Amino acid sequence: MWVPYEKVRNLPPDFSIKYLIYSEEEGGKKHPVFQGLRCDFAYDGDDIKETGIFAIHPEFEDKCGSIILDRNLPVPKQGTARMWILFPEMRREVHINRIKVGVIGYFMAGSRRLGQVEVIEILGLNSNAESLS
Repeated sequence: MWVPYEKVRNLPPDFSIKYLIYSEEEGGKKHPVFQGLRCDFAYDGDDIKETGIFAIHPEFEDKCGSIILDRNLPVPKQGTARMWILFPEMRREVHINRIKVGVIGYFMAGSRRLGQVEVIEILGLNSNAESLS
C-alpha cells in the first residue's frame, strides 16, 4: 500500500494539477503508470537545456479526490494529482514565483515528456516555502 506523502513529509502538498499521461505513440511510457512515479517536472516554454528540469513529484488521486493507495493498479491516463516539490530551496527560490493557477507543465523522464499538466490549485506552496522542510 502507498503511504501518502503528507504523512511521510509532515507538510501539505504544494499544489494540485490536472494531468494527461501521453500514450507510447505520443512519446509517453511504454508501460502503465503507477502511484509512486518519480518523474520530474518542466514548465511549458522553458528550454530545459538552459533551465533544467525540476524534482516535483506527483501523487495521483482517484475520481473522488482521494489519494490512490493501491500501488498495483495503474493510475488513470487523465485525472488530478497533488504535487510535491522535493527541495525546499527550489520552492523558495524558483517555484513560489512560477507556480500559479493555469500554468502548464510536463511530467518528464530526462528530456522526454511523459504527460501534460495544468496547475489547478495552490495548496501549501506558500506556507511550505516559509518552513525549513
